[in-house]
Amino acid sequence: MSDSLKWWQKSVVYQVYPKSFNDSNDDGVGDLNGITEKLNYIKELGADIIWLNPIYDSPHIDNGYDISNYRTIDSSLGTMTDFDQLLKKAHELGLKIILDLVVNHTSDQHPWFKESQKSKNNPYHDYYIWKDPVNNHEPNNWGSSFGGSSWEYVNTVGQYYLHLFAKQQPDLNWENSKVRQEVFDIMRFWLNKGIDGFRMDVINLISKKADFPDGPVVQQKKFGDYYYGAANGPKVHDYLKEMNSQVLRHYDVVTVGETPHTNIEEAVKYVDRRRHELDMVFHFDHMHLDYGKYGKFSKNRFKLKDLKIVLSRWQTEMAKHHGWNSLYWSNHDQARAVSRFGDDGKYRVVSAKMLGTLLHMMQGTPYIFEGEEIGMTNLHDTRISDYNDLETLDVYKRFQNDYHLSKEDIMKTIHMKSRDNARTPMQWSDSKNAGFSSFNRTWLKVNSNFKDINVDQAKKDPNSVFYYYQKLIWLRHNYSIVTTGEYRLIDNNSQVFSYERVNSDEILLVICSFAHETIQYKVPIDLKQLKHKVLISNGDHYEWDDNGNIILQPYAAVVYLIKTKQEY
Repeated sequence: MSDSLKWWQKSVVYQVYPKSFNDSNDDGVGDLNGITEKLNYIKELGADIIWLNPIYDSPHIDNGYDISNYRTIDSSLGTMTDFDQLLKKAHELGLKIILDLVVNHTSDQHPWFKESQKSKNNPYHDYYIWKDPVNNHEPNNWGSSFGGSSWEYVNTVGQYYLHLFAKQQPDLNWENSKVRQEVFDIMRFWLNKGIDGFRMDVINLISKKADFPDGPVVQQKKFGDYYYGAANGPKVHDYLKEMNSQVLRHYDVVTVGETPHTNIEEAVKYVDRRRHELDMVFHFDHMHLDYGKYGKFSKNRFKLKDLKIVLSRWQTEMAKHHGWNSLYWSNHDQARAVSRFGDDGKYRVVSAKMLGTLLHMMQGTPYIFEGEEIGMTNLHDTRISDYNDLETLDVYKRFQNDYHLSKEDIMKTIHMKSRDNARTPMQWSDSKNAGFSSFNRTWLKVNSNFKDINVDQAKKDPNSVFYYYQKLIWLRHNYSIVTTGEYRLIDNNSQVFSYERVNSDEILLVICSFAHETIQYKVPIDLKQLKHKVLISNGDHYEWDDNGNIILQPYAAVVYLIKTKQEY
């Protein structure tokens, strides 16, 4: 099986948020040349692929996910020459580059939309989703992801246009074949430059139900849930097969689709390699485990039993249906992993290592979000004025005005879940602005703990999270069982997530404790009878008692390689 693996199945992805990674010209904003300066760092970590969040021209209403020109580089990030140099140096180092493809919507400053709103007869009008009023109001009850209705009225045409996100992000009409061809041309433009693939933003929303039905009202919101009529719509697979046939199959590239509101049954349709659509998808099932009364912005903590069920199901079902998992704890839209799933206080280092172990030993392609490899944390000592994110600012306003929650309660929730937790500048050193920029004011506030948590400090400490992640990546590259072994959950302890990866003559036994205290764990395999060794652990040693129990320190992680047929 290993011989038939695609290059991206053996790879690890490092996600770079360009505005926050490294500022080379000291204007307070990260840029392409800043990324080029740090390519050796990513190479040293061991990652194979770099995913860049949007780098195209944008008014930055939604931090670059509102694109006004798909073929030019945003001036705040650099020039096309800068990008070409970045791509060239990355390839020289053996690193691949994938770009964000944002084609569910554009910016309202895109020339297509400017033309679209001039007249119903304008040839670009049908590039977007326009609807007549229904009984003098919006066509349905859908609410935008960033607050208010998903519909915006334009007097010049007497119609509403659809925007599932900000009103400055009108949705494209994929029913129009011209739109699809425009998108395919954009993809070819970048692929012909030599990029190595795409991460596709909310790609499962590009086909809406033809009747645009009202959505259920959930999570204490005023408007209906648009996912009911927009997620995994009637023609989405037709569109992706067309994209694959006309574009993707002609290049040796990787694709990962962001697919919110998509369960495993739906997901396998996108990634079953026999269907020729996408290579991987980002699902959200584990991201929803701490949702509550107010959805994402609830102060819940996930339950380990639920995490076991979700991750195990995706492991087994993807393998069964000829699919491939994307593995991630965090990204630019989620809170920091160690704060959300681990312990960002006393046990920050060991819990960060434990989370890395749990994820990287699973089957799939791991994604590391910048700073995860040094254990960067959520923000805690902030005011609402420190935040830039549209979603966060809408939640603050809505929770205050609609639900009448106290500012203290609202800020506790924001400290836990805001997208800006992940978007703060990368912490390179303990110098000014964490070494990200020498400018007086960075585009987003630097996390105040940068003096203690930074790359320089991590690289001086042989026991740091950085070197642990480096070893995890090395193991994936050098032990085929990590890539190809069958996954089997061992569910025999409420505080431990343990599983096996199994092939014909080896077992990879992964034991990860989520307990705050020292506990005993009954190892399900009699290791005394089998040749075995520890591949990696986040502790110095593990003691055993006479009954075959291992003593696990708080947030312990240990991986055993066990030979079942032959000695080392």
